[in-house]
Amino acid sequence: MSTRILSFITSVALTLAVASLIPARCLAQVAGVPETIPKSTSGPAPRTPDGKPDFSGLWQRPYVPDMSKTTKDQQGTADLPFTEAGLKAWKSYDAANGDYTGSCLPFGLMRSMNSPDPIQIMQNPKYVALLYEQNTWFHLIPIDKQHGNGVPTWFGDSVGHWEGDTLVVDTINFNGRTRLDTIGHPHSDALHVVERFTRTDANHMAYEVTIDDPKIFTKPWTNKRTFTLRTDWEIMEYSCEENNKDLYDGHLKPPPR
Repeated sequence: MSTRILSFITSVALTLAVASLIPARCLAQVAGVPETIPKSTSGPAPRTPDGKPDFSGLWQRPYVPDMSKTTKDQQGTADLPFTEAGLKAWKSYDAANGDYTGSCLPFGLMRSMNSPDPIQIMQNPKYVALLYEQNTWFHLIPIDKQHGNGVPTWFGDSVGHWEGDTLVVDTINFNGRTRLDTIGHPHSDALHVVERFTRTDANHMAYEVTIDDPKIFTKPWTNKRTFTLRTDWEIMEYSCEENNKDLYDGHLKPPPR
């Protein structure tokens, strides 16, 4: 078994170990077991009173532990265009040496978007709010505003605008302390993320994300997937802090300062 595979397995184990509760709905995705999605009435995407596509609701996302995989079932692989520094950061990563999620630190924007748990979206003309079940985090996206004061954060500084029926979210000002995905693909504080949300019908949303980080990659690259509306689910409380026995017992190492 290769070091890379062992690192990936360790990283997945760390992510699961810190969870106080992993719902069965998420375990099915982590294990790669198909889940039956209840039938619902199909039709066109609903719209808000101001005529925009309505993204409100609880959405099931495919688990994407490795963003270099290009297909829904994570089978196809795309070689990421690493810079020399990016390749060094990628090859030197070992989750066993202290993955930050094992210390219950924020996952960051992309690793949160790649998680297997659902996401609640709330929307009005001025804001779109992403409510992650993962650790009860939230991310607020102002519409048609400018980026803020440039203070680096875990999730970055996001602003949104409409291009027809697609919501485009532009995010900068990351602190560079997170990873893009569970397997550990790196990014720097120069990361620039552009997400495109398009509700294709009543039950589905097309999601496309472009990663641009000149310190880590020689050119931008894109990952695509589909979200599914789950009217039969309710968002659950999720807490990492209160049950992190592996960290307290010394099985996990804290990340470097």
